[in-house]
Amino acid sequence: MSGKVVDENQVPILGASVGLKEIARGTVTNDEGKFSLKGNFKGTYTLEISYVGFETYSEKINLQPNNKITKEVELKTGYDLDEVTISAKSKIQKIEALAYNVDVIDAKKLHKTTLDVGHALDRVSGIRIRENGGVGSDMNLSMNGFRGNQVKLFIDGIPMEHFGSSFQINNIPVGLADRIEVYKGVVPINLGADALGGAINIVTNTYEKDNLDLSYSYGSFNTHRTNILATHVAASGFIIHINAFQNFSDNDYKVLAEVNQNGEGFEKKKVKRFNDKYHNETFIGKLGIINKSFADELLFGITLGQNYKEIQTGARQIAVYGGRHSQGSTIMPSISYKKQNFITPGLDVKGNANYNLGKEKYIDTLSRRYNWLGEYILTSRGGELNYQHLQLKDNNGIATFSADYEINKNHKVAINNVYTTFNRKQENLLNEENDINFDQPQKTNKNISGLSYTYEGGDWNMLGFLKNYNQVIDYSERRVKSNSESTYYEKMDRTGNYFGYGAAITYFFNDNTQIKASYEKSYRLPSAIELFGDANIIQGNIDLKPEKSHNYNLGGSYWVKVFKDHLLNLEANIFARDAKDFIRKRLAINQSENVNENVQAMNNYGLEVQLRYSYKNKLNLTANITHQELRNNNPESIFYRSRIPNMPFTYGNANATYNIHNAFGENQILSLGYDFLYVHAFYLYWPEAGDQSQGKYGVPEQIAHGFNASLTMDHLQFTLECRNIFDALLYDNFSLQKPGRSFSAKIRYTL
Repeated sequence: MSGKVVDENQVPILGASVGLKEIARGTVTNDEGKFSLKGNFKGTYTLEISYVGFETYSEKINLQPNNKITKEVELKTGYDLDEVTISAKSKIQKIEALAYNVDVIDAKKLHKTTLDVGHALDRVSGIRIRENGGVGSDMNLSMNGFRGNQVKLFIDGIPMEHFGSSFQINNIPVGLADRIEVYKGVVPINLGADALGGAINIVTNTYEKDNLDLSYSYGSFNTHRTNILATHVAASGFIIHINAFQNFSDNDYKVLAEVNQNGEGFEKKKVKRFNDKYHNETFIGKLGIINKSFADELLFGITLGQNYKEIQTGARQIAVYGGRHSQGSTIMPSISYKKQNFITPGLDVKGNANYNLGKEKYIDTLSRRYNWLGEYILTSRGGELNYQHLQLKDNNGIATFSADYEINKNHKVAINNVYTTFNRKQENLLNEENDINFDQPQKTNKNISGLSYTYEGGDWNMLGFLKNYNQVIDYSERRVKSNSESTYYEKMDRTGNYFGYGAAITYFFNDNTQIKASYEKSYRLPSAIELFGDANIIQGNIDLKPEKSHNYNLGGSYWVKVFKDHLLNLEANIFARDAKDFIRKRLAINQSENVNENVQAMNNYGLEVQLRYSYKNKLNLTANITHQELRNNNPESIFYRSRIPNMPFTYGNANATYNIHNAFGENQILSLGYDFLYVHAFYLYWPEAGDQSQGKYGVPEQIAHGFNASLTMDHLQFTLECRNIFDALLYDNFSLQKPGRSFSAKIRYTL
C-alpha cells in the first residue's frame, strides 16, 4: 500500500504516522508526503493516519496478498492553535542519554567539508588523532590514554580491522557516515569488542529511500578526493546501494629536517617530501531486500579496494627512503540479516558475515641510501632497510550474531557473539624457492561473547553485562639442534580465556540535568600485527600478553535555554583507567622500526570538559579540553610513576560556525567556520631518560587554526577550506612532521 498525505491546502505533510491498528505495523510520510507500507497481509484492517494538529483519519480496508492499494488522504485541521510545540529526542540525543559515557558526531553536518572520518573524530573531547604524515599515512587514535588497537573501530558494528589497508579512518570520507558513536571506557556488548578503553562505531546511511550524493575536492599537494553514494529502493522492497570513493595525493609538503649532504655533516633545512605519493580506490556494493515478512533487511555485498603508498621515512624522520613502497588490495564478500519481532514479539535478531581475501605487498629492492634532498649513494647491501618484495595474504573472516529480547517496557536482555579468524600466508617474491622463515604458521582465532540486562525506569536506567574473551594463536619458534649450529622450527600454539564484566547507571534530575556512571573490567587481546609484525616498520612480538584494565567514568550533562533562542550545554567527565600488561610501542634497536611491548602496569586519571552553544539555526560554538595523568605504575621499574612517553597529556579544540540564510538568494545558505587545535608540549622519551639538550619535552607545543566557507543552494554545495593557516609545525608520533598550511575546494551534488 502506498499513497500521499496532504493538508487542506494540498501541502504535503512530512512525518505523518501511517499504520494498521490491529497489528501495530506502520511507517511515516517523507518530505513529499508520500508513504509506502509493504507486507504479507490478508484480511480487514483499520488504516489510521495522524499528525499533531490534525484530526486522525481512519478507514477500514481489505488487504489481500499481491494486491496493490494507493491512497490519497487529506487531513483536516483538528485544533485552532497559534503555535504547536513538539518535544522529542533525536536518534543522537537518545544515544547520548544512555548510561554509557558516549559522544555522538552528527556526520550529516560535516558532509559539506573535505574531512575524512579520522579528522572528524579529532574534534571530539578526549580524542587525539595521531598520524605520521599526510593523506593515507599511518594513523592511530588516542582516547583517554588508550591508543591504536586499544580503541576498536567499527563500521555498522563490524570491526574495521577486517577491511584491509584500503579502508582506514583517514581515507574514508565523512560523507559515508550518518553518525559516529564514540564509547569511552565501557563498550556495549552489541559491538562484541575486545577493546581495552573504548570503541567507535561509524553508522552509515540507511536504506529508506532513493538518494544520490556526488562530491569531488581538490587541494594542496595535488590532493584529489571523490565520493559517490547512490541508493535505489524499489516499491517491491528490492534495494541496490553503491558507495565508491578515491583519494590521491603527492604528499609533497615541506618539512624541517636534518639534511646530510654527501657525508659533510647535518644541517637543518626545509625540504620537500619526494617519496610519499598515496592513492586508494574503494567500491562497496550491496543488494538485497528490505521490509519483508521474513526479513527487515537481507543484503549481499562486496567490498573491493586497492591502494598504493610510498614510504618516505621510518619510525623517525631521520630515516629517509626513496624507493620503498607498499601495495594493498581488498576483496571481501559479505552477507547481513536483520529482523524485528523474530518468531515472537519483542525478539530482534541480526547477523553478519564477511571474509577478506586481500593481499599486502611491501617492496624494498633499491641498493641505495637517500638523504632529504633526494640524493643517494649506492650501497653494497640490497634494499634500503630490508631487501624484500614481500607478499602477505592476511586473510581474515568474521561472523557476528546478536539477539535482543524485550521482556516488557522496563526489562531487556541481550546476547552477542563475534568470531574472528586470521591466517597469514607470506612469500618473498625475490626468492623463487622461498625462505623457510616465510613458511611458518601465523594464525589467530578470537571469540568474544556477551550477555547483558537493562532496566529502564522513568528518570533512571541501568545495565549490567558479562563478557568472555577467547584467543588461540598458532605460530612457530626457531630452535638450535643440540651439538649443531643448524636450526629448525617447532610449531607452537597458545590458548587464553578471560572473563570481563561491567555496569552503567544514569539518572535524570529533570529534563535538563543528567548524571551517569559506568565501570568495566576489560581485556584487549594482542592483534595479529602486534604478534607477527607488518613487514614494514612494526616488528612482531609473539610473547605479548593480553592487556586488562579497570575503567571508571563519572560524568554529567546540563542543558539550559537562555531567553528563547539561546541554548547552552555543558558536559564534564572524570575518568580513571587502571591497566596491567599495557601494550605500548617503542623504537626498535635499529631506530627505524617499532616494536610493541608490555608495560607491567599503567594508570591514568583525567578530566574532559565540553561546552556547546547555539543561537537559532545561525550560530554554533563548541569547545573542549582534556587533561590526563598517564603514568607507569610498576614499582619495580626505574620509571615508576613517570609519564608514559610519546603521549599528549593536555589538549583541546574548538570550532565555530555561522550560517547566513538567503545569502545570495532564496534558500541559499552561506556557512562560515573556524577551527582551533591546541596540544601541550609532551615527552618523546621517558622524562628521566630524555636528552635534556633537546629540551624538556621533546615534542613542542602545537597550535593550529583553520577556516572554511560553504555555500548551499538547492542540490549543490561549494566549499573552500584552509587548514593550519599560519603554517605551524605540527608533530605526532616520534616527532614525524605533519603537513603545513593547505587549501582545498569541494563541490557536492545531492538528490
